[in-house]
Amino acid sequence: MRIICYGVRPNEIPYFEQLNKYDFELKLVPDFLTAENATEAKNTDAVLLRGNCLANKENLELFASYGIKYVFTRTVGINHIDLEAADKLGLQVARVPNYSPYAVAELAMTLGMQLFRHINLVLANTSKADFRVLPDYFSREIHSSTVGIIGAGKIGVTEAKLYRGMGTKVLAYDPFPNKQAEEFVEFKELDEVLATSDIISMHIPYFPGQNDNFINADFLKKMKKNAVLVNTSRSEIADTQAIISAIKTGELAGYAADVFPDEEDIMGHNFASLQDLPNKETAELTSLYPKVILTPHIGSYTEPALKDMISISYENFHQSLTTGSNQNIVHAK
Repeated sequence: MRIICYGVRPNEIPYFEQLNKYDFELKLVPDFLTAENATEAKNTDAVLLRGNCLANKENLELFASYGIKYVFTRTVGINHIDLEAADKLGLQVARVPNYSPYAVAELAMTLGMQLFRHINLVLANTSKADFRVLPDYFSREIHSSTVGIIGAGKIGVTEAKLYRGMGTKVLAYDPFPNKQAEEFVEFKELDEVLATSDIISMHIPYFPGQNDNFINADFLKKMKKNAVLVNTSRSEIADTQAIISAIKTGELAGYAADVFPDEEDIMGHNFASLQDLPNKETAELTSLYPKVILTPHIGSYTEPALKDMISISYENFHQSLTTGSNQNIVHAK
């Protein structure tokens, strides 16, 4: 099987090669899939994507015209793929249902602690040779504080474990509470979690048309005074303007996110200035540093997570090639 893999960073190439136990013929492309480079898939049998690859109707139609049968993604999220078009074209789509939960959980915790202990504010000043100990650096301690996890799945519970290791009280809200998670969290209603937590960490999936702008002005008003918010889920669940407003008024003490509007047009680019960003909301949000921290979707950018994503993707291809199907196939709802 000849597989073209889009969005392969240089440091990832050895892992693609070392984990290739089925001896697939690989074509590794460093850029995300776009309308311009979709033609590189010609003379291949399958496509492997990552987030921010543009698997729209037009690109999928092109793949189908090349005789490609499989368009898989090495991500959990699938909102970069037009599933309805894929189904109509007879293209098989599969994903990676999970990978090392510590990857995103550790980043979420790191971002939360940076805001909680005002580290970015300190660094912003010391980088300008200001070594005064300012009142704004004064902090509580995490072991005697409360963290709220919104979405107690594998990643959310893993972050809860990390915080519990420091003696932190961890609350959680999930519409479908998991009994096994109760070892690490106390399940409460959303309003109570927001009102009593010093750090709120988001770990909910995005369901188009259902939970858009889940984080809105009302959500932010319900948060505890001087609390900080971390979003490593999806940008679509957050009302960016509401967050910007809450930061500017002091209603929200800090915001950190590994996701942001128009990622597909921003990721992978080195802009001359914030003014050059194609999304003005993202530019304004970034300009609010050090109260706002934005990272370029690096949550899963760890060695264990990468190995999981590649290995599971290879297994998906192998199963589909040998049996015609695999357990990680997805369809339009």
